[in-house]
Amino acid sequence: MGTDILFEFIGTAILILFGAGVCANVNLTKTLGHKSGWIVITFGWGFAVFVAAFISGPFSGAHLNPAVTVGLAIAGTFSGSIAGYIIAQLLGAILGATLVFIMYKPHFDEEPDPAAKLGTFATGPAIKSWFSNFMSEFLGTFMLIFGILYAAGAEIAGPLPVGLLIVAIGMSLGGTTGYAINPARDLGPRIAHAILPIKGKGSSNWWYAWLPVVAPLCGGIVAALLYNALQ
Repeated sequence: MGTDILFEFIGTAILILFGAGVCANVNLTKTLGHKSGWIVITFGWGFAVFVAAFISGPFSGAHLNPAVTVGLAIAGTFSGSIAGYIIAQLLGAILGATLVFIMYKPHFDEEPDPAAKLGTFATGPAIKSWFSNFMSEFLGTFMLIFGILYAAGAEIAGPLPVGLLIVAIGMSLGGTTGYAINPARDLGPRIAHAILPIKGKGSSNWWYAWLPVVAPLCGGIVAALLYNALQ
């Protein structure tokens, strides 16, 4: 395993530790952060990206997201192992979600609502509409990849602008589906939810799981193609 792939694994685990961690803190009934709201979640995820990116960035470029890896490869700015990065991201996401479960286990044990437990790990639609839900994830990821590609050549390049972009997407576009905008961020923790011994966890909602994988990849591909066309 190369250093770049190792740090994609580490970086994605850190991303989910903080990101799923803020979801647990807000969703689970007996935490001190319970009901602190959407603003806390959006900033929590933005900070999660910032921390994960400044740790892993010097070694792997801090993709932390298969849609980023595929988009950068199409844009011609990444020539590493696409499969290696995606596998590392998925495994890192599973590890990060597992660490959140271990830390919050007493709260999971006492949480009566299966939806609150799943909401710590995976996304889901506020209103079920396949077209609208797909467009939400597609458009959010499109803006993420398009922003990353342009930030890479700007004076503001680095982890902070990407973290702020995540906050902007969450606040403006995230309320419809929970803005996975990252196949590993949703699929890895959903797998963890399915296999971990979470008391009274209920369904992992596999009927929805394809969408936060396929739509972000499509959004990332279209963003990279548009970026190439504009150069």
